[in-house]
Amino acid sequence: MISCWSLHLLILCALRGLVHVIWSSYSHMLFLNRNRTILQQGVDFNQIDLEWDWDNYLILEALVGSMACYVFPFLEDLPVWNVKGVIAAMILHVGVSEPLYYWVHRKFHEDHFLFTHYHSLHHSSPVPGPFTGGNATLLERLVLTVVIGIPVLGASIMGYGSASLVYGYVLTFDFLRCLGHCNVEVVPDEIFQRLPLLRYLIFTPTYHSLHHTDKNTNFCLFMPLFDALGNTLHPNSWQLHKRLSSGSGSNCRVPDFVFLAHIVDVSSCMHIQFYLRSFASLPYRTRFFLLPSWPFALLVLLAMWVWSKTFLVSFYYLRDRLHQTWVVPRCGFMYFIPYATEGINKQIEEAILRADRIGVKVISLAALNKNESLNGGGKLFVDKHPKLKVRVVHGNTLTAAVILHEIPQHVDEVFLTGATSKLGRAIALYLCRKKVRVLMLTLSTDRFHKIQREAPAEYQSYLVQVTKYQAAQHCKTWIVGKWISPREQSWAPRGTHFHQFVVPPILSFRRDCTYGDLAAMRLPQDVKGLGSCEYTMERGVVHACHAGGVVHSLEGWSHHEVGAIDVDRIDLVWEAALKHGLRPVSLK
Repeated sequence: MISCWSLHLLILCALRGLVHVIWSSYSHMLFLNRNRTILQQGVDFNQIDLEWDWDNYLILEALVGSMACYVFPFLEDLPVWNVKGVIAAMILHVGVSEPLYYWVHRKFHEDHFLFTHYHSLHHSSPVPGPFTGGNATLLERLVLTVVIGIPVLGASIMGYGSASLVYGYVLTFDFLRCLGHCNVEVVPDEIFQRLPLLRYLIFTPTYHSLHHTDKNTNFCLFMPLFDALGNTLHPNSWQLHKRLSSGSGSNCRVPDFVFLAHIVDVSSCMHIQFYLRSFASLPYRTRFFLLPSWPFALLVLLAMWVWSKTFLVSFYYLRDRLHQTWVVPRCGFMYFIPYATEGINKQIEEAILRADRIGVKVISLAALNKNESLNGGGKLFVDKHPKLKVRVVHGNTLTAAVILHEIPQHVDEVFLTGATSKLGRAIALYLCRKKVRVLMLTLSTDRFHKIQREAPAEYQSYLVQVTKYQAAQHCKTWIVGKWISPREQSWAPRGTHFHQFVVPPILSFRRDCTYGDLAAMRLPQDVKGLGSCEYTMERGVVHACHAGGVVHSLEGWSHHEVGAIDVDRIDLVWEAALKHGLRPVSLK
């Protein structure tokens, strides 16, 4: 028995929201459904913000349901199950709700005033998604509330109502609305081949997507029969569905560029669109609502380790070129475990070979995927596969350029940790040519002298080896390439600025000092389909190594960028990035 109507409305609202979230997660699982995606365009930040309050209708319909309880007191005393109520609701749905919705929906389109003021909001989302179904004006939602209420209330008035009917009908209604808006074809064409009449009784995501591209067709709620009777059936409905449902991949584009990222930790692995689209659209930070999901995320992560495949998580278009982000399912700490090296390199190698097979032009390696001790900045793969057509890029040349251009021109001395790393070496050699004194923190005299000998003879004196942090107690410009503790930071004088290229970033311990972010660049304004933030970066900002791969692709360079950084190319890559519209984060 329904003894507490308000409690049931609350439970129903939670379940309805969960239906939408699960459908949204599935529609963004590009590694599963990219071959059956209908509109090949990403959901961007503008659409996410537009649909941010998609769940307002749940509150509205809960209020209407609560008022219905007072108007019809018998709703408080419904049985758990009544099979006659299911039959009555189906008859009322087909006979009343479907034609009513078809007529009202068509009227919203044919009347210019109604469409402009009450229905254009729903169609302002360029890519249909489960949340698009809930994004509508008050008048539309009231109409849908009536459409949903007729079968449930009608069956109850007849004396056939039940708790199962209320839950079942409303959740099925939302399920089908999400199905129609999911932008992924999930209904197999074989069903329609065997039962041709069925295509008039249930719509498909392809069928409804045609309504969003051609607004004068396919007005039905769930049954194309009414479009056929009203002569508003899109002529390409069945052919397009047959092609997309095959999942052959003929609807997909080969990306020009792939950024091969990796997971940082269990919490950050949830910062992806197929977990929570709204969360992924904001810079990452730990939030309380992640805690309940942590055990489940860990299990999924373990499953991905067993599966050991890279997977596609996001994409965007730049200058009509497709850029994708693939992820290696390995947490950051695993990169520092010696026995894991072989397995990680195998996964990276498989991703590179896969990119080569499908025709990707450039693949860029993120942070730890190009670790010097892991694979020599990608050189291991290029040496092993000399006939690669895909260009392997570590992107560190642009990373170095970003760091170097953040240093004020008046600086004549810097303190550099991680001085003998790939980036540290390039930064030191570049700065000494500018007559900047570089205090290189390293205990290895041999490695220091090796780098010093690479500098022109007249600039070698600007490179100075130091072995203790105390040597920098009067230097206010620190470039951090190796993680330093708060105690080590304490040697920096008041007013020091910490530039950094270390993963993870150092702790902001000193309040009398300033801390720079990891090297990053802002993508051009003409990027399309970008709807997720790259880890802690702001919207539209990517790590410099990611941007370096983008520039490599846009320039059409045919060389691999692996191993040691070519210092002579730092300014060249920087100018190329600016030419293509990429900007330092400091420039809004």
